[in-house]
Parts: sequence; structure tokens; C-alpha cells
Amino acid sequence: MSTFHVMTDASGAISRPNIRQVAVSDVFGALRDGYEDFREKPSHYAFVALIYPIAGALMIGWSAGVELLPMIYPLLTGFALLGPLLALGLMEISRRRELGQPADWSNVLDLVKSPSLPALLMMSAYLVTLFMIWLVVSRGLYLSMIGDYPAPGVFAFASGVFDQPGAWAFLFWSNFIGFVLALIALVISLVAFPMLLDRDCGAAAAVGTSVRASLANPVPVAVWGLMVASLLAIGMATLMVGLVLIVPILGHATWHFYRRLVV
Repeated sequence: MSTFHVMTDASGAISRPNIRQVAVSDVFGALRDGYEDFREKPSHYAFVALIYPIAGALMIGWSAGVELLPMIYPLLTGFALLGPLLALGLMEISRRRELGQPADWSNVLDLVKSPSLPALLMMSAYLVTLFMIWLVVSRGLYLSMIGDYPAPGVFAFASGVFDQPGAWAFLFWSNFIGFVLALIALVISLVAFPMLLDRDCGAAAAVGTSVRASLANPVPVAVWGLMVASLLAIGMATLMVGLVLIVPILGHATWHFYRRLVV
């Protein structure tokens, strides 16, 4: 039985795997490979089970009179911060397919036996913390710059809120802070989650490798981040219906981008 470890590997060491120089074409190659994994192992039904209960909970809260409209934007945009966590099972399916191992959802449950599980839980806690910071900061900015503006309905809220004196300042600062948090999440988790699936290296090595990969490939990583953000935005614009297809493909593609970045 392996010893409990989080930041380092089982021997207490922090590895530094080599980083490859990649091109923008590798970003789209990873997306293409991700689509192939999704085509061979469709997983959209799992995200129907995930996304629609969330949407239902929002609708129930809304119908009960809970003031949710000001939080819809941070909730939807914050979804991107949790992307690597939500896609963990998809990366495992891609990893297993690459190794020629059984790659069904039942096999994904073997993750609970992984020696990297403590490090994966810590990385998950990092992303959840960033998501909570985003929600708290966004709500605080809204109350301080716009105030307790009543929301008579979706369309009335969307048009009326920008008539408030601090609306444009709120829009600037909330998006700026959201961008900073998303950039942090991208840099620390770009390859961290798939790397922990691939090898028992510890969270410190995974985060360090992710940062080094980002610094060594700023343009491809920036294109990757913009592509992920754009596809998620398209999915959300379809009332989350598009996410049922987009999230699984991006999850698989994350594994393939990692394999291109890290030796």
C-alpha cells in the first residue's frame, strides 16, 4: 500500500518533466483528438445528468423568489474555473484509450484507488476556492457599485441594470477580476490534472509543470484558453444545451493537449 502524500511523490521527491515547444496547430490537433475520443466513447448523457439538475435548482430558487438574477452571470462564467475538475473522468477515459485499457465509465471509478487521489483532491480544492472567491467578489462588487437593484424579470433586469450609475464600472472590474482568476486557474491547472492521472508526482510537481508549460508556450496556451472560453460561451448561450457536447469534447482534448506539452 502506498504512503499518503499530497505535494510530492511517494518517495518525497518533486519531479520536473521536460516541456515541449508546441504550435497553435497543436491546440486544434488536441481538439480534433478530443472529438475522436468523444465519438468513440460518447459521454454526453453524463453531462445531461449533471447540467440539468443544476439548471433545475436555479429555476426552483428563482420561482421561490430567491434573488438569483445578479448571480447568473458569475455562476455561468465561473463554470470555466471548475472545468478541469468536471472533466477529470473524461481525461481518464482518454488516458485509458491511449493505453489500450478498458475505458468505460465504470473504469473511471478506479480513480478512488489512485495514489494521486490526495493530490487530485487538493487541486480540486484550489479550483473550488477560486470559484467561491469569484462569486463573493462579484456579489460584493454588485452591491457596492449598483446596489440592491430590484429584478422585475430577465429582460427588464438586463436592460435596466445598465441605467444604474455604477453599471459600467461594475462591468469593467468584475470582468477584470474574473479574467485574473481564470488566468490563474488556467496556468496552475493546464496540465496538472491530466499529469496527476498519468503519474504519481504530487501536486507541487503538477502545478510547477503546468506553470512551466504555460510560460514556455504563451501563444498556444493563450489560444487554448480563448478557445475554451469561446466554446463554453457558445454552450451557455444555448441555455446550457450546447455544454452537453462541448464539455466532454474539451475534457478529452485537455488530455491530448497535455500529452503534447509534457514529455
